[in-house]
Amino acid sequence: MPNYLRAAVPGASYFFTVALADRRRTLLTDRIDLLRSAFRTELWRHPFRIDAMVVLPDHLHGVWTMPAGDCDFPKRWRRIKAGFSAAIPDTEPRSASRRRHGERGIWQRRYWEHLIRDERDLAAHVDYIHYNPVKHGYVQRVQDWPHSSFHRYVRDVLLPLDWGDAGGPDLSAGE
Repeated sequence: MPNYLRAAVPGASYFFTVALADRRRTLLTDRIDLLRSAFRTELWRHPFRIDAMVVLPDHLHGVWTMPAGDCDFPKRWRRIKAGFSAAIPDTEPRSASRRRHGERGIWQRRYWEHLIRDERDLAAHVDYIHYNPVKHGYVQRVQDWPHSSFHRYVRDVLLPLDWGDAGGPDLSAGE
């Protein structure tokens, strides 16, 4: 069995990609209310800052900054995924392995995590997050996707409303 190593830097910022097990499903946007509730609950229990986030039908991307002295993002993801899963009716097919481990079949078991190195890395990942709905063809303009921190960035005058309309940013921070 593989031993996955994750970066563990207290107070650091991390980029994440978390996906549904069945990428054809649209649960994350269909039940965005339940996902938001799972996040709110975990933010209350174990605070962290969401610097940027986008929720697409089958996956999400986020940049979180952990509190000083804390790097336990795996616990937070486990609880967010569990909270969301508990609120969804148990109708998805499950493999024998998932049944044996008492797991639902909603989420991919693993997720992508990247320790943000510096301000340039942070900016590239935030741009990647905000442009992702356009990249995947869900909308033609970043401003048209409702489930994105892009709208907070516009409200806080960090980005103009038409950001990304001229073909998008350099998206070298990858998925």
